[in-house]
Amino acid sequence: MNVDLILSVTQIVLAVLLVAAILLQARGTGLGAAFGGGGNVYRTKRGAEKKLFQLTIVLAILFFGVALANALV
Repeated sequence: MNVDLILSVTQIVLAVLLVAAILLQARGTGLGAAFGGGGNVYRTKRGAEKKLFQLTIVLAILFFGVALANALV
């Protein structure tokens, strides 16, 4: 297979997974927090929320790396 094709497909899959992870995180916040209200209480991430946050960071790093590799190839 062609390296360009593999990198392009990988980048598309990572993009879809990254968007899904970001949307799942945003679902936990209320509409008031989106406009600046309701975010006065400090909370720590626990359990699945923390794992989803860490997965989002990993996916973002992988997406950036694949995009950079795709641009250089």
